[in-house]
Parts: sequence; C-alpha cells; structure tokens
Amino acid sequence: MGSKGELFPPKGLRERLDLGPGRRVVYREAGGALVVEPVPGVEELLVRPPKVEVTVEELGELRRELSGKAEA
Repeated sequence: MGSKGELFPPKGLRERLDLGPGRRVVYREAGGALVVEPVPGVEELLVRPPKVEVTVEELGELRRELSGKAEA
C-alpha cells in the first residue's frame, strides 16, 4: 500500500485479471477481507450468455406495473 492509501496489486495478478490503466474495479468487503473485482466492459458482457430471458410481452407487463407504481 502506498503512502496515500493506493493499492498496488502484483504485476502477475494485474495481467491475469486484465487490470490496466483506465480499467474500472469494484471494491467490497467480505468477511473482513477486501475484494477487488474488475468491472466487465460492454464487449465482455455481449459475449456472455444471458442470465435471464424475458419475452417482449413480459417486458411490457413489467413496464406497465412499474409505471403504475411510479404514479402512486
């Protein structure tokens, strides 16, 4: 850790996680440990399989439901 609190991951770790200048990361605490995770870029997300599939009808229904709640 640097004098100003900067974190300096070892070069090998940065290379494995593709952490270069400008790469965004998320810091979180888990069980007393600091966890640093890279934020995936758009290109990375586009090639991943979807976690949820939603039909156009389901999306419309959800939109109507949320619109009703926003008006209340």
